[in-house]
Amino acid sequence: MAVRLCRPNNTRSLVWLQKNKPAVNSQSSTLNKPVCCSFHSMSDSTVPEMPMSHPQKQQQYSTLNEQNKNATTATTTTVRKFHSLNTQTKYQLCFLRHGQSTWNRDNRFIGWTDTPLTDDGVLEARVAGQMLSRSGMKFDEVHTSLLRRCIRTTNLVLMEMGQEYIPVYKHWRLNERHYGDLVGKNKKEVVKIHGKEQVKRWRRSWDEPPPPMRDDHEFHPALDPRYRDVLDKIPKCESLKCTLKRSKVYWERNIVPSLLEGKTVLIVGHENNLRSLIMNLEGIREEDIINLCLPRAVPLAYRLDENLKPMDRPDGKLDEATGFLRGEWLGGDGAVKELLDRDRKQVYDTSVEENLEIGSDKDKWRRWMEFAVGQTTQPEMKAKSSEIGDFFKNTGKMP
Repeated sequence: MAVRLCRPNNTRSLVWLQKNKPAVNSQSSTLNKPVCCSFHSMSDSTVPEMPMSHPQKQQQYSTLNEQNKNATTATTTTVRKFHSLNTQTKYQLCFLRHGQSTWNRDNRFIGWTDTPLTDDGVLEARVAGQMLSRSGMKFDEVHTSLLRRCIRTTNLVLMEMGQEYIPVYKHWRLNERHYGDLVGKNKKEVVKIHGKEQVKRWRRSWDEPPPPMRDDHEFHPALDPRYRDVLDKIPKCESLKCTLKRSKVYWERNIVPSLLEGKTVLIVGHENNLRSLIMNLEGIREEDIINLCLPRAVPLAYRLDENLKPMDRPDGKLDEATGFLRGEWLGGDGAVKELLDRDRKQVYDTSVEENLEIGSDKDKWRRWMEFAVGQTTQPEMKAKSSEIGDFFKNTGKMP
């Protein structure tokens, strides 16, 4: 697996981390941490657990502290092989949740279980690639998890964009949150047993983890050879707070340095892992994050300022689909809202007996083609990707 390390000679990264270091809350206490967070004790300065394949990288890290002492605020100049089409800002980022997997279709809790894409999931991923291609975005690199539903989504997106040549970095810190003992269970059946509000807290709240996974669970990640080097890091369960603790380490070491170099970055991830990163990026409050949901396979594009804070959308408003975000849904706010409403019914509405993930092939094809080309009778649902370069055209500064 490819693990790209934060470059110790990138002084802009060091300055950014110092400026954005969170304030210490004197009232917080580690005594009340949920048990699922106990393995997240690594500080930002700790050497990565994953083995490095190049001796040069090991030497870089051995001298990291010494170089940090001599770091200044001088800006280093990085020559890019190509430049973004967006002339309003050189700092660009896009989040994308993977396409439908087999357990998404079956309405089961997934977590770290390695479920493959369905045929519909392949279609969703390819349409996402078409949205990105039509938007005019070009990426320098992609970051994703170790789970194949994300890896295959990444490959399909890059194929549609004609960008199969760019680097793709995979890491367990970008895995989905660990759903503990809920893994493998049908979501609607769990709602019938424990109630809608309890399940919503397990799925969406800030710091309430689900019941921990038993050591003899049939889907325990320790049985998977891809985690053989991080067995002591595998959680028994995770809240969103736990998920952010591990994903933030990867964000600061790997993604921040790339963004500060002016690279355009794509992160292909899972709903809760992406929720944690977006919460951190947007500054969403802990009490509000329970209401943020993300659809599958609809790109969420951000323009960032020099401090890597989201810039306002061209309309100056937050997105209409969630009410929290300054990023732009390339599928259009109205269409995303429709998808999120369907997803809520699929999990929480016990009066709905049918599986809303399963419909006629004709209906699925038409829905996703509307996302790709914007053919719909509802203007608010018209895909932002329906015209070449539309994401950048909204800035009024197309080259």
